[in-house]
Amino acid sequence: MSTRARLESALTRAWTSRGPLACALLPLSWLYAAGHAVHGALYRSGLLKSWRLGLPVVVVGNLYAGGTGKTPLVIELVRELKARGWRPGVISRGYGRRGSEVLPVEAGATAGEVGDEPLLIAQVAAVPVVVGADRVAAARVLHSLHPKCDVIVCDDGLQHPRLGRDVEIAVLHFRGVGNGWLLPAGPLRDHLDRLKRVDAVVLNGEVPPLRIHGQVFAMGTELGEVYSVANPTRRAPLSALVEEQRSKGTRVVAAAGIAAPARFFAMLRAAGLTIEEIPLPDHHDYADNPFHGREYEVSLVTEKDAVKCRASAALKTDGRLCAVTLRTRIEPALVDLIEAKIEHKPQTDERAADGPSPA
Repeated sequence: MSTRARLESALTRAWTSRGPLACALLPLSWLYAAGHAVHGALYRSGLLKSWRLGLPVVVVGNLYAGGTGKTPLVIELVRELKARGWRPGVISRGYGRRGSEVLPVEAGATAGEVGDEPLLIAQVAAVPVVVGADRVAAARVLHSLHPKCDVIVCDDGLQHPRLGRDVEIAVLHFRGVGNGWLLPAGPLRDHLDRLKRVDAVVLNGEVPPLRIHGQVFAMGTELGEVYSVANPTRRAPLSALVEEQRSKGTRVVAAAGIAAPARFFAMLRAAGLTIEEIPLPDHHDYADNPFHGREYEVSLVTEKDAVKCRASAALKTDGRLCAVTLRTRIEPALVDLIEAKIEHKPQTDERAADGPSPA
């Protein structure tokens, strides 16, 4: 395990309880809370204003720092919206990329340029995606390049009120809210009361008990197919690889640069595979080949990892490297809720023009 991965693991463990490390960081959390409170007060007072863009906006975010399943949910939501006749587009900060300028995710873009998650969304969901630290500017570019787009889904941004929104969705996962403290003593980017103001809370898998006000929906994920990163047309059910390993003793190694690599490994084992694990930090760039020096016939990664492996000279042509797809299941009622809130309204609606949201 790399130094960065060990540090992330130590911090994640500290966030599970109010132990010595968390308590030592608590004064920094008070500073974070003070800054957060001032920021919110400026918007509530009207000194800072949210900005409307003339299009409905759906924000998918979280309270827990790091990955909770926002991107898989965004992918499934835009798929469902497309199936219902909408023409969605996605904006994202593009975490981990070089630079902060506004860029469309185009064919041939790399994760270093636009971020691994936006690249994955564009490739898997087949919708226009624009990245930018300024989400209002990103939304404007998206609408300019794709004028037929009629709804914008924002991957993350719950804590960034400058972009006006019509629907707010908060995602919780298996870690719940950790020790309940704000960053950096705990994992929370916002106070728990924030859940009272969102339109929906989505529980990604089994979530620790928590009192939630408002509508709650379930989300589940499971592994799907396996395909060659070098030649994505070569696909097979994961069960076929399981049977091959049983009959031939195929050596399988798995790497994951995601927020919770252990969960990916556990899902592979639950499917029947015996694997050698390579846990990597979230958003790992694969600049170095993590499989170098290991003996194996098949190497497995997530699709989020695969978009970065394609930029590696050592990995993009390796016929042993395969990606495992993730199938996400959501409740149709969640999409019903979104549609009810974003349906087209008369031009007197506050979304009619690009400008500050009315007080």
